[in-house]
Amino acid sequence: MEVILLKDVIYCGFKDDIVKVKNGYARNFLIPQGLAVVANDSTKKVLAENLKQRSHKEESLIKEAELQKAKLNESSIIIKAKVAEDGNTLFGSVNNSIFSDNLSKIGFDIDRKYIKLTPSSVIKKIGKYTAEIRLHRDVIASIDFEVVKE
Repeated sequence: MEVILLKDVIYCGFKDDIVKVKNGYARNFLIPQGLAVVANDSTKKVLAENLKQRSHKEESLIKEAELQKAKLNESSIIIKAKVAEDGNTLFGSVNNSIFSDNLSKIGFDIDRKYIKLTPSSVIKKIGKYTAEIRLHRDVIASIDFEVVKE
């Protein structure tokens, strides 16, 4: 079944995308939750008109996201964490929430669901890592950060 997404849906698509999903997923989750509508001829025409009108606003959002990406690349992020006796393993872990809190301390208010830590989503050792932050559907910032001993 083809649906038009009304909001960003993780692992499915972005707002205003036309995606093909299984019938049950659309009928039982996306449509009742207000996340999507069925993509028929009339809704596709309305979507096309809305996208045409919104194109100028979209350009300014992309420029804004690019500026924020440049500022993020200039900043250095160091996360302090408690370490076990071996000196390398953390008590607990560093995840998206902790990374988002550290970003907000240096002036960037980014929701944790737009952050992806690599190589894994949970970091349990001291070292240097990379985070991918989705600022816009077309703009993804890749930031290096370091986890150090508290």
